[in-house]
Amino acid sequence: MSFIHLSFYSAFTLSCLGLAFHRTHLISALLCLESMMLSMYITLSIWPIENQTTTFTMMPVLMLTFAACEAGTGLAMLVASTRTHGSDHLHNLNLLQC
Repeated sequence: MSFIHLSFYSAFTLSCLGLAFHRTHLISALLCLESMMLSMYITLSIWPIENQTTTFTMMPVLMLTFAACEAGTGLAMLVASTRTHGSDHLHNLNLLQC
């Protein structure tokens, strides 16, 4: 395993750990999700170059599109929860009530 692979795998693992342990604010969870998507995007961008294949060249663009949709939806949820509940603390959010 090269240093590049190790660095991107560790970035993905650290963002997963950040998502698991930093669950106080919605914005910190969204930032951890974005870092996971960024590390997956860079890994998927490097992988076809290393394998010298053109089969998966559109996969990073598709991943980037889904990441942008996820970021927009997450920010809309952040604004809506801040307006209704007054804060972005995750323990204040209850998905069973409107």
